[in-house]
Amino acid sequence: MNQTASEPPSKQESHSIESLEELCAHALELEHESAGRFHQLADSMEVHHNAEVAGLFRELAELSEAHAAAIEAHAHGLKLPQIPPWEFKWNCPDEPESHCLDEEVNYLMTATQALRVALFNEEHARAFYQGIADHTKDAKVRDLASEMATEEAEHVSLLNEWLERQSPEAEPADDFDPPNVPE
Repeated sequence: MNQTASEPPSKQESHSIESLEELCAHALELEHESAGRFHQLADSMEVHHNAEVAGLFRELAELSEAHAAAIEAHAHGLKLPQIPPWEFKWNCPDEPESHCLDEEVNYLMTATQALRVALFNEEHARAFYQGIADHTKDAKVRDLASEMATEEAEHVSLLNEWLERQSPEAEPADDFDPPNVPE
């Protein structure tokens, strides 16, 4: 490599994961965070009487929890590294499925907007795993990362189906009780 010490690593190098232990550690964090965020979105949709989309988010949370359980089973017997949050190798500034679009999430969002946020995050998770599969030299890491990318692609397909069934974009609801912000 012709890289000096002061240059940042390339995207490929900074996202390189070469051990099953490191992949499992990243995947577990991603899936647990994802499940928590989907539960939050479901709660928000329920509060705003959108039971259908709340149900979708609950289903996605359950899928994330199932993926986490499968990863835990796969990691059984492995010594997973304790990775500080600032050393996680995500595609987004923070976790791929959690904070990428937090500024877009608000209590007045429509179901379509909520689905787009989830789709954005699932696409980033798929790209994260696919990038690992594409760049690793380890066959076991490649196989597991490819499997995880396929699972995230299934989430993307599910969300695209839901988006296709949504009625045309509605305007966000009027805020009859806006936050009290001092001027």
